[in-house]
This record gives sequence, C-alpha cells and structure tokens, in this order.
Amino acid sequence: MTTPAAPTGTLTGLPSLPPLLLRGALRSPLKRPRPDADFPRTRLVLPGLRVDLARLAAYERVCGFPTGADALPVTYPHVLGFPVAMRLMSGRDFPLPLLGLVHTSIGVTRRAATPATAVYELTVYVEGLARHRRGTEAAVVTELRADGGAEPVWESRSTYLARHRVDGGAAPRPEGGPAAAQAEPLPVRAQWRLAGDVGRRYGAASGDRNPIHLHPLTARLFGFPRAIAHGMWTVARCLAAHGTPDAAVVRAEFRAPVPLPGTVAYGAADGRFELRGRDGRRLHLSGTVDPYPA
Repeated sequence: MTTPAAPTGTLTGLPSLPPLLLRGALRSPLKRPRPDADFPRTRLVLPGLRVDLARLAAYERVCGFPTGADALPVTYPHVLGFPVAMRLMSGRDFPLPLLGLVHTSIGVTRRAATPATAVYELTVYVEGLARHRRGTEAAVVTELRADGGAEPVWESRSTYLARHRVDGGAAPRPEGGPAAAQAEPLPVRAQWRLAGDVGRRYGAASGDRNPIHLHPLTARLFGFPRAIAHGMWTVARCLAAHGTPDAAVVRAEFRAPVPLPGTVAYGAADGRFELRGRDGRRLHLSGTVDPYPA
C-alpha cells in the first residue's frame, strides 16, 4: 500500500513575518501540545526565489561573514525559509503554541555552493513531533533547490520545543552529536563583546523581530531580565569565524540564552565549535562542521 503524497501549497512570495508572529501569539493560549498530536502535512513551496542582495549584505555584516562574494552564507537559507516556516507554525492546525517555543537545534546539509544570484525553489514542511523530557519537540525541514533541480542543494532540520508537563521518559538523543558536549571547553579562539543592539540589528537583517531579542523592556514581558541574542545569530557568528566548505554538514545545539549586552568566548578545534560565557563555564552553543559527503 503506497503512502499518499503530502499536499502542496504554492506561494507567490515570501510571507510577511509580523502578522504571522501576531497570529501565532494570539492562537498560543488555545494550543494543547502533546507528542501524539496531529500536525500539518502540507509542504509549502515558493518557486522562482531570488535573493535580495542588499538584505543579504546587511545579514553578512551583522553576522561577520565577508560581503560581496556571489555565495550565500551556510546559514542564510534558514533566513529565507523562516517566514514560510512561521506560516505553518502559526496556523490553527499546528499543535504547539508559538509563544514560548524554543529553537533547540539545527542541522544543515549543503551539497554544493549556493550562488547569491541564482534562482531557487524553497520548500518547507513539518516533519513530525517527538516526546522530549521537557515537553514536545517539532521538527521543521527547509529545502533549497536550484531552479529546475530535482534534489536540494541545501537543506536543514530545525527542532522547536514546547515546554509542558510530560508523563514518562523521553526518547534519548543520538550519541556523538553536539548534545554530547565535552566537559572541557574547546580552545578559546576569540572573545566577543556583544552590544545591546545585536538583536535589533540581526532582526532588521533577518526579519525576525521577536520581542525577546529587541530590548530589555520587551524581553521582560516574556520572563527574560535582558534581551537575548537570536540563536541563529550565535551559530552564524561562530560559522563566520570557523568557516565551512562549499559542501558541508553543520550541526548545532542551542544550550542556553546569550544575554545582551555581554561577553562570550568562541572556541573551536577539530571541526567542533562552541560559544561559552566569558568565564568558560556556561555553554551557550555547541556544534560541528564536517565535509559532505563524510
């Protein structure tokens, strides 16, 4: 018996993020998350996507990537796909509340160079839900195809956690990934002093203007004493320093928020990278960079 094909929705342009974030916030109190809940099966597809080069340059500057090359930073397709993901995750049929949802990890596979001036097809879908020791985790997949290409040249899998009480244990995470963080810090390659406006500058470049990243006053409304850096800014900043080959596999786990302003230590060795507090104790981010194929 064959599995029926997932329904496809074709977009004519990238959705606007602010209305989606508002819609998701208003619907959040009505959501009752659980790992066995149903979730949207629709794949949203945006053909004929061209990159806004001015917006790309702003992103490169705030994240520390070199500007002017005809190549997308390895994390940039996530920015392109994020509004499409929010369209799915703010819908009535998505079972997790958008308010309080935590981006816990991302895995990226880039099979070839991705020119900034190329035309792409973007696809985003919810892969599924899973039990987590702190609640329910959703996996969202983003794919980027060269115009007319059958296979993705870039794809990612992000996990988002909705915290709630759970009965029983959670499925264990795979061994050997960034979650199995080493006890000893990696060699420190740089210390970065982060200004209080990093969240606002990244939000302007990426379109992700979540209030927890913008200002201490808006962050306090959601339980944070200070604004915190975007998780995707922290991994992009690390990868800008680390470097990635044209064909690469990147994995990162977001371990603890990075308060703004503040000072962090970037460490790297043997294809691993991390971001810790200035004293080296608190681990904010851990990740790996490997060649593709391995």
